[in-house]
Amino acid sequence: VNLNIEEMQGVMACPGRIRNISVIAHVDHGKTTLTDSLLSRAGLMSEGQAGCRRATD
Repeated sequence: VNLNIEEMQGVMACPGRIRNISVIAHVDHGKTTLTDSLLSRAGLMSEGQAGCRRATD
């Protein structure tokens, strides 16, 4: 899903739709891959990009 600034502001204006997560682990234990997979399952990126895009880096 690609949101423009106005759409993102609309989503953020509704606190019930905001989700925060925290992933804590040692270096090279898959934190980024896990986070990308969660974003993919939520429909925020394609499954093909999960683990490669590194959206949180």
